[in-house]
Amino acid sequence: MPGPNDWDLFQSLHAVLEAGTLSAAARLRGLTQPTLGRHIETLEQRLGSPLFLRSPRGLQPTDLAIELKPHLHDMAAAASAAVRDASGSADSLTGSIRITASELVGAEVLPPILTDFREAHPGIVIELMMSDILDDLSRREADIAVRMAPPTQNALVAKKVGEVQLGFYAAPRYLDRHGAPGGMSDLEDHTIIGFDGPARSIKDLAGMAIPVSRETFDFRSDSDLAQLAVMRAGFGIGVCQPTIARRHGLVRVMPNVVVFQLGVWIVMHENLRGSRRMRLMFDHLVEGVTAYVREGRDW
Repeated sequence: MPGPNDWDLFQSLHAVLEAGTLSAAARLRGLTQPTLGRHIETLEQRLGSPLFLRSPRGLQPTDLAIELKPHLHDMAAAASAAVRDASGSADSLTGSIRITASELVGAEVLPPILTDFREAHPGIVIELMMSDILDDLSRREADIAVRMAPPTQNALVAKKVGEVQLGFYAAPRYLDRHGAPGGMSDLEDHTIIGFDGPARSIKDLAGMAIPVSRETFDFRSDSDLAQLAVMRAGFGIGVCQPTIARRHGLVRVMPNVVVFQLGVWIVMHENLRGSRRMRLMFDHLVEGVTAYVREGRDW
């Protein structure tokens, strides 16, 4: 029986580096744990160097494994893109499309837009990557991106669909108990929701009338969805996009205060212009996200 080829071995290495354990990597690859373990051992023999150090704390990647990781990431992205490209011809309305968006946009903004697209084009499979890390479209980690930051990579097609002004919001339950702040200085007497790490929003807020740091926040999370969830629960006052706030019944406090403003872009790699399904999705996202931005502006 022929053994695994180098591609199989490197796929297994990539899975372990991503998942952190042999058992999780085996599930990721659809292999048994002993088989995946043999892949790693075989690759170590071929490379003549260990890839992981075994310890009571688990697998610790060696310098060699860490050095290989970005190359493996590129290989995996290229392979995934090849599968998507092969899933349907350039002119067909079948195949898959991989979209990337932030956690909040992916969960709160895109579902109805993507549902409408699916109803119109049932032969197209949609893959959604939700991450606040900007995926590299030039390496085809995704086909199309919805971004709250201007694209900086070359060879991309980008359409700015508008700007979203973020403000302070709270649930009626919180305001019934604690009242609403009359101005920025009053925020010191309220429960504030914000970030745990050195997020961009802290830097933007720092230019406002009150000093802002991590310690300003009474609830801290780097997850926008977690912040939205506790805001809806009545925990305190947080920053939100107006359309999302309205959909969840949140009330804007200090309506004249704009915390900061975000541009919104729909982006794809220029090589995908020739794909009919990609063009249709790009245009559909432009239309749908433009309507989303306009809805917030009209409120």
